[in-house]
Amino acid sequence: MKHELKKDGKFSYLDLGEGTPIIILHGLMGGLSNFEGVGSYFPEHGYKVLIPELPVYTLPLIKTKVSTYAKYLKDFIDRLGYGDKEVILLGNSLGGHIGLLCTKMFPEKVKALVITGSSGLYESAMGESYPKRGDYEYIKSKAENVFYDPAIATKEIVDEVYATVNDRNKLIRTLAIAKSAIRHNMAKDLPNMKTPTCIIWGKNDNVTPPEVADDFNRLLPDSDLYWIDKCGHAAMMEHPDEFNSLLHNWLQERNF
Repeated sequence: MKHELKKDGKFSYLDLGEGTPIIILHGLMGGLSNFEGVGSYFPEHGYKVLIPELPVYTLPLIKTKVSTYAKYLKDFIDRLGYGDKEVILLGNSLGGHIGLLCTKMFPEKVKALVITGSSGLYESAMGESYPKRGDYEYIKSKAENVFYDPAIATKEIVDEVYATVNDRNKLIRTLAIAKSAIRHNMAKDLPNMKTPTCIIWGKNDNVTPPEVADDFNRLLPDSDLYWIDKCGHAAMMEHPDEFNSLLHNWLQERNF
């Protein structure tokens, strides 16, 4: 995604288009480019796409936890000057978890929530897919396992994951976030969260299996669940057109 990052205080973010704001939350190993399909599509359909860089590897270790990122997201919404019920949050993997927790903590801020391959319920969602140090082929196989089509795990993606897990500072924070995500299981919170939620899930997700999506849908009071076939953990990367179509239709049905 060849766009220039905006800088505003402690925030760096992509700002695409005009209209209803959709704030996108990337996963632990995911970059802003994972949402290239979303960032290309929605600005042409009356939405402003905002993708903040989450400070995953730059916070003090004691603050490296899901709740810190949820508060960071709330600060970002405030910094942009959005009032109550103005923003839509869209998160994948850890980003989905951050979106869920932010919605629980600050429900007045969020108009709608979209989660795909989200952690927050399934204990192995973090950690399992983000291995400790290992040789390149092991990391490659782990990266490929995230997708239904292993070819999506390009050399560039594998190189980035390999560099991350072999960087001591990043590895320590990766493990800290994984532990925090497991501690922040949201099963008891979800039934009290009335924010409209769109759940889009890969039928072949090995990281957060399909039953996790069923559980989210069962526990959330106002949710709709959509499946994408032949799709792994990052639906917006693997099937961007289908993902965009499902999400856009849902937003229109809900008048968002």
